[in-house]
Amino acid sequence: MGRRHAENLRRLVPHAQLVGVADADADRARRAAQELEIENSYASLEDMLECKGLDAVVISTPDKFHAAAVKTVAAAGKDMLCEKPLALTLTAGSELLDTVARAGVRLQVGFMRRYDPAYSAAKRRIAAGEIGMPLVFKSIGRDKDGPPLAAYKPNLSGMLFYTNTIHDFDLARWLMQDEVAEVHAYTTVATRPELAQFGDVVAGVVNLKFDRGAIGNIESHSQAIYGYDVRTEIVGSKGSILIGSMHHNSATFLTHDGSTQPIADHFLTTFASAYVAEMQDFVDMVLNDQPPRVTGEDGLKALAVAVAAEESHLQAKPSRVSPVAVAATL
Repeated sequence: MGRRHAENLRRLVPHAQLVGVADADADRARRAAQELEIENSYASLEDMLECKGLDAVVISTPDKFHAAAVKTVAAAGKDMLCEKPLALTLTAGSELLDTVARAGVRLQVGFMRRYDPAYSAAKRRIAAGEIGMPLVFKSIGRDKDGPPLAAYKPNLSGMLFYTNTIHDFDLARWLMQDEVAEVHAYTTVATRPELAQFGDVVAGVVNLKFDRGAIGNIESHSQAIYGYDVRTEIVGSKGSILIGSMHHNSATFLTHDGSTQPIADHFLTTFASAYVAEMQDFVDMVLNDQPPRVTGEDGLKALAVAVAAEESHLQAKPSRVSPVAVAATL
C-alpha cells in the first residue's frame, strides 16, 4: 500500500514532490527510492521527519503502528494522510485525535472508496434525494486470496473487521447519511480454522441498525478465491442505487478457475483511480490550506463500529456502538 501511494505521488500527482520514503527495512526503503528515482530513504519515520522541505506525510504502516505514527507526525507539525484503521482501540483513536488537535495539523483518513467515481456519484444522487429516504444498506467485500498464515502471527494488523469491513462501515455512515447505532456480527473460520488462534476469522456478516431506523447488512470474506468482489446497494423509499457489476438477464459462474465474465482480482486494480484521486485531494488540501474531506472523526466513528462488531463476535450477541467525542480539528 505504501509503495502504491509513493508511486502515485511520484508519477501521477503533478503538484506533489515525493522527497523521501521510509521503511523499517532500510534496504527495502533504499530500493524503493532508487526505483522511484528519488534521493532520500530512511529506516524510520523519525529520521524521515528530519528531511528538509517536508510538508506532509502518508502513513501506510501495518495497522498496529498507525496511532503511534500519527502522534509522531503531529508532534513534528506535519499534515498527514493515515491509512485505515485509524487505530485498533477507541482509546488509542481518541488520544491520537486529541494530539492532532493540539498540534494544529490536518489529518486525512484513507477511505479511498469515497473517491471512486461510482461511489461518489451514488453519494451525490442520494444527497439530492433521488431515492428518497435511505432504508437498507447492503455491501459485499470479498478479497481473492487470504493472507498467508505468517501474516497473522506478528499481530501487526487488526482482525477482518478492521482490515476489510471498516471500509464498508465508513460507506454505511457516508451513504446512508446516518450513524450506526447497533451491530450484530456472525463469523466463521470453517475454511481456515487455524485463524481462530490469532483471534481472526475468514468471513463475517454484520447486521446494522442506524439511528434513524434504517437497517443494513455487510458481508466480508478474506479468501473468495475467484476474484476481488466489491458491491454495494442502498435501498430508499423511492428507489435503489446499485454500485458494482450487474448484467441484465445473465448468469455469472465463479470458480477457482476464473469467471465466465471479466472480473477484477485485486483492490489496487479496482480502485486504482480512487487512490490517485484520494492523493490528489490530500495534496490540494495541504497546498490550499483547507480542511480534509475525510476526517479523523470519520476514521474514529468507523473504528467505533468495527470495535462493536468485534465485541459482538466475541460475545455472540448484539453490541451497541459507542458514541465518540472528538476535539475540534482544523
